[in-house]
Amino acid sequence: MCALFAPLAAGAQAPPSSLEYPVKAAFLYKFGPFVEWPASAFETPSSPFVLCVVGDDPFGAVLDQAAAGQRVGRHPVTVRRMAKIDRGGPPCHVLYAAGSKIQPPAQALAAVQGEPVLTVTDGAHGDGSRGIITFVLQNSRVRFEIDARAAVQNGLSISSKLQSLALNARSPGEGAP
Repeated sequence: MCALFAPLAAGAQAPPSSLEYPVKAAFLYKFGPFVEWPASAFETPSSPFVLCVVGDDPFGAVLDQAAAGQRVGRHPVTVRRMAKIDRGGPPCHVLYAAGSKIQPPAQALAAVQGEPVLTVTDGAHGDGSRGIITFVLQNSRVRFEIDARAAVQNGLSISSKLQSLALNARSPGEGAP
């Protein structure tokens, strides 16, 4: 488990301006194997694992390159970019809520609340919106926090291995901080 994330952690020690978004892009698909989705989240056993970026895309081609040829189990990883997402919209398994003037992160998160979607936000945006996973920069390193309680509300289960790597991991039984 740690070996999977070790190259990311090592690379994350460089100045955020050079590696911040490549590291975050890699994390987005690497989270997949450590999350359990209900069978209903996939149309077929080999349907694509859809990674969505909603709002202003900070990744560009870096995300496409990181996801190219990757799989989560039997599911090939595909990337979808959207200006906004609505309840019942196209399926996403991981949703990075970047936010924009069209749809702030909080609205994107609300659109998929209760759906089997792993939501990811960026604490650097400072708007207070928090996904199930929130990226944070600590000592020029990309780290993340996990709200396992929010994951359960979306019908997801996050492995204890991934939770052990988080800066903070609020368990399903804990209340709001």
